[in-house]
Amino acid sequence: MPPPARLLDLTRLLSRLGKGRPTGVDRVEAAYLSHLLTSPTPVFGLIRSKLGFLLLDRSGMAVLQNLNHGQAPLPCADFVSQITRRNDPILACAETAMRSLAIARAAWLAPMLGKYLSQGFSYLNVGHANLTHASLTAIKSAGGRITILIHDTIPLDHPVFTRRDTIPRFDQKLAATAAHADLVIHSANTTRTLTEAHLSRHGRIPPGLVAPLGITRLHPGPVRPREKPYFVTIGTIEPRKNHAFLLDLWETLHRTLPEDEIPDLLILGRRGWENEVLLRRLDKLPIRNRTVFELTNLPDDQLAGLLAQACALLFPSHVEGYGLPPLEAASLGIAVVVPPLPIYRETLGNYPVYARLDDSYSWLETIIRLKDETATDKQRRLGQNGGVNHAVKIPQWQDHLNTVLSIA
Repeated sequence: MPPPARLLDLTRLLSRLGKGRPTGVDRVEAAYLSHLLTSPTPVFGLIRSKLGFLLLDRSGMAVLQNLNHGQAPLPCADFVSQITRRNDPILACAETAMRSLAIARAAWLAPMLGKYLSQGFSYLNVGHANLTHASLTAIKSAGGRITILIHDTIPLDHPVFTRRDTIPRFDQKLAATAAHADLVIHSANTTRTLTEAHLSRHGRIPPGLVAPLGITRLHPGPVRPREKPYFVTIGTIEPRKNHAFLLDLWETLHRTLPEDEIPDLLILGRRGWENEVLLRRLDKLPIRNRTVFELTNLPDDQLAGLLAQACALLFPSHVEGYGLPPLEAASLGIAVVVPPLPIYRETLGNYPVYARLDDSYSWLETIIRLKDETATDKQRRLGQNGGVNHAVKIPQWQDHLNTVLSIA
């Protein structure tokens, strides 16, 4: 039997409005929002704002969905006097808009939930925001059952790739999850093993469920034809994504090949945090706008259009919790080159070309081979008469949501 109501935490999605192309975590929260808005089960949205908690009904959640999709403008003009003194005017504006739509606003969470939601309601947190002992205790005391999706534990396993101030906060979120969660969702067995090791350290491993994240169907839009074959890499320009490795490869290509024989590299993603050395290198790169191009904040259809025409996705990340871009590329039948990380072995099987990060020669050899790949070569790579769906199983959102919501 479904619960009497579901309560989806939308704190992260609100905080991300106006911040550029959604991250993988943003897309997960958006997928849950989209699905629950069509569900017959009563549904509510919870936001923790700077002025207290906000409770949205289905219509308020639909407005947030439209804002997230860019289908409605933020009504900031009405609130200019309230936001000019804030550090984040877009967030202040969005919170004000949601406050006007909320069916309830409160400093204390438990009484508000107890008034509007029946005992046994299901609280879903899939965005890592608002995971505190205080909030989860209040939800439990109001009669809620708590389900939390932990995407990965990279801040604890690889702190060198994380802002220093986020590490203790993330560990506190895991401690709250260990203490209060009724169910923890994991996107893969690989991440489950790592997450449960940290939950154990906090004294309790809640019941767990592995449900691979779905891949939103890509709709490639028209793109201007490029004169040369090209490769793409997708993601925020940050240390973990290892863009420096690709720049090294392209500088090597320039030392060994005539420029007209070198494919282009398209870096698709916004600039991130604590990466000043690489950003300076990008700005001063002699081959910038010759064979290396940086394209930021592209609409989804343009990004998908560029990916669909690429020779391959190059994704040399040091570590990934799930890795959506390689799966998205595979869903289009595009070649994928990645390091042999356990998560890729689990999610992509034999589909990618695996190349170690200490083996630049293999990466260069693969790039040249894929640059010259013919249509026949591609068909052979994907498998005769089968295409990509027989080469790798692409996870679907409906399967993920059916698995989770059959229990939560």
